[in-house]
Amino acid sequence: MEILTTMVNLLMMTFRLSIPIALAAIGVTISERSGVINLGIEGIMLLGAMGAVVGSHIAGSAWIGLFVALATGVVVGGLYALFVLGFKANQSVIGIGLNSLASGLTVVTVKSIWNKEGISGTVDQLETFTVPLLHKIPTIGTMMTDQSPLIPITLFVSLFAAYVLGRTKVGLRLTSIGEHPLAAATAGIPVMRYRTLAIIVGSALAALGGAYLSVVHSNLFVNNMVAGRGFMAIAANILGGWNPIGALLASLLFAFTQALRFQFSYIQMPEQISQLIPYVITLLVLVGVGRKAKSPAKLGVL
Repeated sequence: MEILTTMVNLLMMTFRLSIPIALAAIGVTISERSGVINLGIEGIMLLGAMGAVVGSHIAGSAWIGLFVALATGVVVGGLYALFVLGFKANQSVIGIGLNSLASGLTVVTVKSIWNKEGISGTVDQLETFTVPLLHKIPTIGTMMTDQSPLIPITLFVSLFAAYVLGRTKVGLRLTSIGEHPLAAATAGIPVMRYRTLAIIVGSALAALGGAYLSVVHSNLFVNNMVAGRGFMAIAANILGGWNPIGALLASLLFAFTQALRFQFSYIQMPEQISQLIPYVITLLVLVGVGRKAKSPAKLGVL
């Protein structure tokens, strides 16, 4: 029974830790299926986390904070699209610049609102839910108790994105743009409009992933709290084969490595080494599997 309890706890921790990575990874998938690289996902997640805290602080509601985070993602995504599509700027350079901008801007925002260094004040946290009756099941019932609403929302987003990309006219057009934008334009598909929409939707999902860290997983903002999850999301997209379901499964794998570190923290080892484990596993998986994944043919080519 103790082993079963440990496994259930490990599974639930995996689900919780995977949410921000999965949402951002699905956002990366949508953007890159249109042929646009967005290396600024880390910064967008950080701005989303900041936006959620500011919204929750002002309105006194974590749900409002989530909507502010989504709006932040839409605005930042629109600006990113303006630079890379409108001004033809280098996608990688703009993405890295966005990460640097987000890191500095969030520090200034925390200082100006809370007059603190590196950490905001506490805000309203998103309430959890418990499934009636099912939560009474011994051991497994803990999976139905005090869960974040973003767990089913993330699952729905991944399934809906997979359906749209694989089964609808919009998704098939988006895929064709990533594979051969000139042919798509010749066929009368508005390439610029589809790419802009893909960037904005992807950025909004990444910002929502960041918001999870600040108003769901915790109730405050800490400088650089995304801690590399944006880059893990990019890796999850590659490992998942540019497919929303694959990105979700890859995110679960990466989150599982993080959960192992927390679940077996009693093992004596330097903290710095234990913190490295998820990132080392990410790199090893990418080297072993990611190189075999096939990206959109015109990824990064405008």
